[in-house]
Amino acid sequence: MASPLLSNRLFLTLVPALVATAAIAYPLLKAGMPLTSGPRKHSLADLPADVKSQVDEVYPEDIFPGGAYVDLPIGRVRYWIFGPETGRKVVFIHGLSVPSFIWKDVAPKFAEAGHRVMLFDLYGRGYSDAPVSLYNISLYTTQLALLMQHVHWDKASVVGLSMGGPIAAAFTTQFPQLVDDKVVLLAPAGLFGSEILPRGLNLLTSSLFLPIVNGGIVRGSARRQLKRPSEPIDRIVQLQRAYLPYFNAVLLLSMRYGPLRGQTDHYKSHAFNGRTVLILHGTKDSVVPPRFAREIQALFPEGAKCEVVDIQDADHDFTISHPEDVLVELKRFFA
Repeated sequence: MASPLLSNRLFLTLVPALVATAAIAYPLLKAGMPLTSGPRKHSLADLPADVKSQVDEVYPEDIFPGGAYVDLPIGRVRYWIFGPETGRKVVFIHGLSVPSFIWKDVAPKFAEAGHRVMLFDLYGRGYSDAPVSLYNISLYTTQLALLMQHVHWDKASVVGLSMGGPIAAAFTTQFPQLVDDKVVLLAPAGLFGSEILPRGLNLLTSSLFLPIVNGGIVRGSARRQLKRPSEPIDRIVQLQRAYLPYFNAVLLLSMRYGPLRGQTDHYKSHAFNGRTVLILHGTKDSVVPPRFAREIQALFPEGAKCEVVDIQDADHDFTISHPEDVLVELKRFFA
């Protein structure tokens, strides 16, 4: 996998900075002095011009047509809608660390095939706000429900990638009236156990350590890494880690409280009865085990129809590495 989605590599790169910051921060925390204050609303849109120019090289605000912002009760959201107005409405949901950039080689061509597409950045990523939250699954499903209400979409199909998979499943369970008869899951997470999560996750997401994770030393370490050559998908993650004050905490909170694990009940939900589900999974996925595809398939109720398609020789980010394979399956499924 290109991006550090569930990998301990993300935290290994942060450890030296965390240790250094802890040495400075602990006496202040013990004395009751806060290291951060006020609501965290920072997104890529709020960066100074010199930093924003770096972001624009890989993920400009107008990377897709039809872009706009909406101020929802929880925070501002960046979204894009494009494709024929009469086309079938389809919402794409990205994963843990890479925002809507992950759909750049899939969504525009899918729209050209006659579909009305909506993309959006999940809270805490990309151009959407990072509200103070536990970043559990209800945050994301509520975000999408309010966004659909804003754009006056009564119903749509949902396509979820990685962490976006269990978000799509939970959205179908919680808001079945908003979901059309077809759901697509790409390398869906949601079945992980605690053994795959970083050691010390509970400590790192405690009130003691979250200010440290958000601290300048940690982000300074990430900025130094930006000097090294990297693929665009990795650079987007690095830029967020380096310049978004709450991004590192968002990833940790999403791992502890979010939809990466414990989502069996949503996949089992009777809300899937009468719906058709397509699961795509790379055969060489090093992040979400390929076996999850068929384990999730087995969870759906008898009234649901579910098909699994293997994307041969593909790792986790196969919307980037194998976009044509993804497009072939999506066009077939939605034909």
